[in-house]
Amino acid sequence: ITALATCSVVAGMDKGIKNLSLLNMALAITLMLFVFAVGPTIFILETFLQNTGSYLNNIIERTFNLQAYTRSDWIGNWTLFIFGWTIAWSPFVGLFIAKISRGRTIRQFVFGVMFVPTIFTFLWFSIFGDTALHLIMVEGYTELIGEVQSDHAIALFKLFEHLPLSSITSFVAVVLIATFFVTSADSGALVIDSLAAGGVAQTPVWQRVFWATTAGFVAIALLVAGGLSALQTMAITSALPFAVVMIVAALGMWRALVIEGHHEVSLQTHMHGSRLASNAGPGLWKKRLAGLVNFPSREEAENFIATSVIKGMRRVQRALAEQDWPAEVHSDEHNARVYLEVIKDDQVDFVYEVRLVGYAMPSFVLTEDPDTNEQYYRAEVFLRRGGQHYDVYGYDQQDIISDILDQFEKYLNFLHISPGSLPWKMEEHDEMLSSEPEAPRPDA
Repeated sequence: ITALATCSVVAGMDKGIKNLSLLNMALAITLMLFVFAVGPTIFILETFLQNTGSYLNNIIERTFNLQAYTRSDWIGNWTLFIFGWTIAWSPFVGLFIAKISRGRTIRQFVFGVMFVPTIFTFLWFSIFGDTALHLIMVEGYTELIGEVQSDHAIALFKLFEHLPLSSITSFVAVVLIATFFVTSADSGALVIDSLAAGGVAQTPVWQRVFWATTAGFVAIALLVAGGLSALQTMAITSALPFAVVMIVAALGMWRALVIEGHHEVSLQTHMHGSRLASNAGPGLWKKRLAGLVNFPSREEAENFIATSVIKGMRRVQRALAEQDWPAEVHSDEHNARVYLEVIKDDQVDFVYEVRLVGYAMPSFVLTEDPDTNEQYYRAEVFLRRGGQHYDVYGYDQQDIISDILDQFEKYLNFLHISPGSLPWKMEEHDEMLSSEPEAPRPDA
């Protein structure tokens, strides 16, 4: 197996590991479908549905079950140690899957790596396990129990003895077990090689051969020294320190997703800024530059909302009234926010609001006292569905009107594509408008 894994690693990802993995999956699916077809098919379908429901119903209870009140060997032989076994496999399996999944979305990754294999595992256990149970419970082959308990390694082959074409299926099973070992070994060797090379994608052949053979010789030494139990104990023992690494990795992933969210907000802001820049004309680039490095005070932002914003809204209000569209402009001077509301009978009202929102001064802004808690303020746009996370401070009246019309156009398109929308009014929006503004959020 070590030799085959080394050959696969030397051949590379596409020629070696990929082809071997495809062969592995083809053999597994073929063997599973064969047992499903010649076995108790109806019984398997019924038990698959029932077992899946039972598993999902008890997963939380059994996950946290430490048998604090009653003790048995089950807790040591299954729950905690199977977690350790999974964690021991996670370093190279997780990194290998991440390597071959580059470019996929998180949704695609979860579906292809977690959801589909989980359903496949449920099917595998149901087809093989319930076929054996049917032989014992229905067909009376009770001797199968003793044969499996005396030697777990022959359980699968004892099952095949009671099915057609047992010699062929046993041979396919041996090949399948070997390919499972080889694909696990070559993926592990590939990840070790990549880590040792500092993440380099293409490494020398001798280096890949070294890590593949080293991993194989370590496994051989453990098997010779203490048998399968020594190898299993070593794997489970290695899981404890890596459990800490997994926690750190989970925190790192959470932080990366937060940063990605900030990038999305920044992109939206950039798109609005670019639109204004394209309309500003060639001679107003200095005004745009001043807006990028300007962090207005509360008084400046409040004055902007009370002048440019509200004047632009009232111009839109008068133009809507000329088209027989009732609209109102409301001002909340205490909380420094204004909003335009377009009221249409039997339709969802349109609301465009500009609200004062405070932020901590960015760290890259030079100040005399770097430890000061100075804040700057933005005139952010809010619609009925919530904040849009972009700032309109520095827009002139024409820019304000254009932004209102952009959002109003989206609103009209929503009404157009949703002709069956219910006539409703959002009372909670009125509560939102009468409530205090949000507390200043920390700097991203």
